[in-house]
Amino acid sequence: MKIDHHLHTLRYSPDSVIHPSALIERAKAVGLDGIVITEHDEQWRPDELEELARRADPLKVFSGVEVSAREGHFLVYGLPDLTEVGPGITVGELLAVAARHQAAVVAAHPFRWDQPFDEIVAAHGPAFDALELVSNNITNATRAKTLELLKKHAMGATGSSDGHALVDVGCYYTEFAEPIATMADFVAALRGRRGRPRHRVGATLTSGPIAWPED
Repeated sequence: MKIDHHLHTLRYSPDSVIHPSALIERAKAVGLDGIVITEHDEQWRPDELEELARRADPLKVFSGVEVSAREGHFLVYGLPDLTEVGPGITVGELLAVAARHQAAVVAAHPFRWDQPFDEIVAAHGPAFDALELVSNNITNATRAKTLELLKKHAMGATGSSDGHALVDVGCYYTEFAEPIATMADFVAALRGRRGRPRHRVGATLTSGPIAWPED
């Protein structure tokens, strides 16, 4: 299954111009099997997500969150709500919250904005279920640094669009060999490191094309 799991809509992310209904149509048009909406510090309520998912069928639609921690941005999947994720949370506190709820954590665009991500890994160990290796907001330079970390530490790698405009959707995605029917399935696949970062042929690829594992 092809899943773009780093996406923002104008409903909760003020820097996005993507309407949720348009997101569904675009995701289907570019051949995705599923999407995960990850608004900035907001998670869709179950009732509104259910309504969108019903209209999107057979496209799978889930909701995670992009958390703005003190040390950077982290994608979290599988939290029941954000009551334990307040402003100013540290990455250590976030990892603890995720562990309590058996949620998955993916580091969004590591090393972006001069983030010392190698120091974060040194402090917390390979505690992330995956690192975002390619996205619309990853450069060749930050990708190279992330790849070096992945060679040293046992963490998964993902691809996703970090989409804020329709043209971004599905430029990168993560492919899973197994069916993903629920958020629990998605979390289990991420935690099991069973995803493979991919790119869509014909899309604008700011991180460059990818084959995984890389040479």
